[in-house]
Amino acid sequence: MDPGYVIADRETQKPYECDGLSMYCEMPLLVVLPETLAQVQQVMTLCHQQGVPVIARGAGTGLCAGAMPHPDGVVLSLAKFNRILAIDPLARTARIEPGVRNLAISEAAAQHGLYYGPDPSSQIACSIGGNVAENSGGVHCLKYGLTSHNVLSVQLVTVSGELVTLGSEGLDSSGLDLMALINGSEGLLGVVTEVTVRLLPMPEKAQVVLAGFPTVQAAGDAVGAVIAAGIIPAGLEMMDHHAIVAAEAFAQAGYPLDAQALLLCELDGTAAEVDQYIAAVAEIFTAQGASSIRVSQSETERAALWKGRKSAFPAVGRISPDYYCMDGTIPRSQLAYVLTQMQQMSQTFGLRVANVFHAGDGNLHPLILFDANKPGEFARTEAFGARILALCVEVGGCITGEHGVGLEKIRQMAVQFNDAEIAQFHRLKSAFDPRGTLNPGKGIPVLGRCQEYRALAKGEAS
Repeated sequence: MDPGYVIADRETQKPYECDGLSMYCEMPLLVVLPETLAQVQQVMTLCHQQGVPVIARGAGTGLCAGAMPHPDGVVLSLAKFNRILAIDPLARTARIEPGVRNLAISEAAAQHGLYYGPDPSSQIACSIGGNVAENSGGVHCLKYGLTSHNVLSVQLVTVSGELVTLGSEGLDSSGLDLMALINGSEGLLGVVTEVTVRLLPMPEKAQVVLAGFPTVQAAGDAVGAVIAAGIIPAGLEMMDHHAIVAAEAFAQAGYPLDAQALLLCELDGTAAEVDQYIAAVAEIFTAQGASSIRVSQSETERAALWKGRKSAFPAVGRISPDYYCMDGTIPRSQLAYVLTQMQQMSQTFGLRVANVFHAGDGNLHPLILFDANKPGEFARTEAFGARILALCVEVGGCITGEHGVGLEKIRQMAVQFNDAEIAQFHRLKSAFDPRGTLNPGKGIPVLGRCQEYRALAKGEAS
């Protein structure tokens, strides 16, 4: 076997045992790294014929154990599919391979005054194929949408090795909207080998309003007030005190360390629009009880403010040996209530929680701080996380916004969906993958275990 394409020895396979959620690990049977479309098709055909599970893997930055290997399966790494195939500045599109880094798209498009909208915090490393798999968002998804709103078409290799193209570069395409299935499909339906994305023109001006608040509830109420005023910021992010302290120690962005919560609100557009909205947002924040307000005065200052937010996840490692990053979505009107409930849960479970999240669209990212070296602490952390997700569902939200279900949230699927709905998910997967060899055990729970999961969730909530 050519070591350039196949990794068989256990030591070299070790980096593939998990994705960004390193608490869930498994060693694969083999790792393959094709670099041509024909090789991908050969792998898929052979594995299908032999009934061997296939787990597609991008950059491995996912946070739901979605790319964790199967012990009897093949990890299909798309790392060598890293070319930007074409950029069309007139149509404002880019055609790229799935291993291209998110940020690399904007870097290549910058010469045309364009950029790619979705910007996950891991954008310096995460790949566009993984973004499609998890329907990733980012700090600017409030105004510019998730991956699903910015992908025009994909080239897909089916479980049997057939090549199909879904979507088109036109404004519409005939037939069923299969693109809606592929975005967020977590490697359960096929392997993406090419993506065409929409590019956006760089705005004339962008500024950030940073506001500190004396309470988390005040900051949550301020988010609702901005949206209620008819203002749709490019980004509207919240951080609580734990996250502020950690991020400031790392990024030195000038965050107010005395605040219990802060909001970062970016406005972009023409200079006149931005000036108008900056003044309106500052007025709203003042009326909502902001203890401090600061407006970026240069592109360098704006970047520094975002650096603190985008580095908050790793920066939390300064205040805790380990952390567990959750991902749930709630209605904006429930922000203050849910954050207050989480503070109470934190005391009940005896674990600190740092909140860094997309407040504008209600996509929460609580970071539960724990120490994996303490017996039983991770199990308590998982129970805390499960209770947070159950709370999201209780208030009308859902168990994931952009991280996916993977293995991590598979129990909570039974909390959000009933048996009939889960059975329909299985029928849908079977239409693409009749033998169930694409990323098995992820995303959709076994129907027979759903009652067990629901009973467990009730026990955790009591």
